[in-house]
Amino acid sequence: MSLPSTENTSGPAPDGGASVAGPLPATGGPTLRMLLTLAGPLVLARATQAVIGAADTYQVSHLGADAVAATATGGLNTYALVMLPMGTVFIVQSFVSQLRGKGTIEDTPRYAWYGMIVAALAGLVAVAAVPLAEPAIDLFGFDAGVREQMSSYVSIRLYAVFAIVGMEALGNWYGGLGNTWMQMFAGVVAMVANVALNWVFIDGNLGAPAMGVEGAALASSLSSALGFLCLLVPFLARWGGAPRARARGLSLRELGRVMRFGAPNGVNWFLEFAAFQLFVNLVLGALGTHTLAAFNVVLSINMVSFMPAFGLASSGAILAGTAIGGGRRDQVWPAVRLTLAATCTWMGIIGAVYALAPEALLGLFAHGEDRSVVELGASMLVLSAAWQLFDAIGLTLSETLRAAGDTAWTALVRLVLAWFGFVPAAYYVVRYAGGGAVGAMLCLAAYIALLAALLGYRFRSGAWKRIELIEPTLV
Repeated sequence: MSLPSTENTSGPAPDGGASVAGPLPATGGPTLRMLLTLAGPLVLARATQAVIGAADTYQVSHLGADAVAATATGGLNTYALVMLPMGTVFIVQSFVSQLRGKGTIEDTPRYAWYGMIVAALAGLVAVAAVPLAEPAIDLFGFDAGVREQMSSYVSIRLYAVFAIVGMEALGNWYGGLGNTWMQMFAGVVAMVANVALNWVFIDGNLGAPAMGVEGAALASSLSSALGFLCLLVPFLARWGGAPRARARGLSLRELGRVMRFGAPNGVNWFLEFAAFQLFVNLVLGALGTHTLAAFNVVLSINMVSFMPAFGLASSGAILAGTAIGGGRRDQVWPAVRLTLAATCTWMGIIGAVYALAPEALLGLFAHGEDRSVVELGASMLVLSAAWQLFDAIGLTLSETLRAAGDTAWTALVRLVLAWFGFVPAAYYVVRYAGGGAVGAMLCLAAYIALLAALLGYRFRSGAWKRIELIEPTLV
């Protein structure tokens, strides 16, 4: 099995190449400067993803609560088909960072191709699922106006799944090499394009038809494709610190190993996300359109704070993976400690802002008669402040475990907690105990706190130290 060589025979890498891809120092532990150098671009890259989702919601908000609910919830539902392959390709970063630590970066381009193979398969499945979008959405109790607009939004967004997953695969490949700038560049381009194209297509500017919610979906899909191209072209040209040495071609054996460690991470993301979607569609959807819209606005705001923390956690995972690959497992805890300090500081500040100014934040998404969104969402946003530190801990530890290849255990614990704890508890609290939106948010906070505690137990157990991600005979 082989694909075209990505060897570059001319031209320097714009960022210096070897300085980006070189291994960490053999002596001394990770430093805050190392973490922040990696994290700065990656935080911005993750923030752009959150802004894209929030921009769709904000830029249709003047169309009313139905449009807000359809766009925000439709965006989440679209990711039901994205979470599995996206979580799977995240393992590309783990392989590449460990190979980088071993000093064998010439072997890394194969893993970018493995990631794009997964993206292509996901894209085919998503396109095949387009006719099923409307019947699937009809299964839930949305109001007619929300249901119709959401079906259109999801159907259009499914065509962008290949680009979304491919962008993650190549972004994680560059990140594993220590170059997080490429993913930042692609993210900024996609974000700017999304906001601009929303302006064009939602209300029909520059001679375009006014497409409303469908226009937001089209803008997001086109911006995802543009972001993917911003990584694919440099990868093929071997820019951004990619190795120039020719390595052997792809192998089914190696692809199988990528799937062995990547699929549990993808299943992890998918099942947790599916449980969350069941929570949104079945539990909160039954509380009415305005409650659903308010919660999705709260969720959009939380994603803006979550994504930078995720960027910090992923940067810490790069440091951990590089240390593991270089045989310096004693440097992993210092990397985790640094990352925890950074993520907890960020999320702590965000939690304070949520607690002190919820109505000001919610007001950005409410217009005129939709002040009920502010009233319903303010208490939800205050409650979400309670889980920010737990989320920071869980993110940091789960990303570190993923860097070590410890993906199966985390998938299992998330499955048990989400499907046998969080969803049934939230359903009972809302449907039978009369807990309403506040009770549902408390269940969500309890889930995030318990997950963080169990991930802490797993990391402290040291089981991840016995996992061999890179097969010794292949490097």
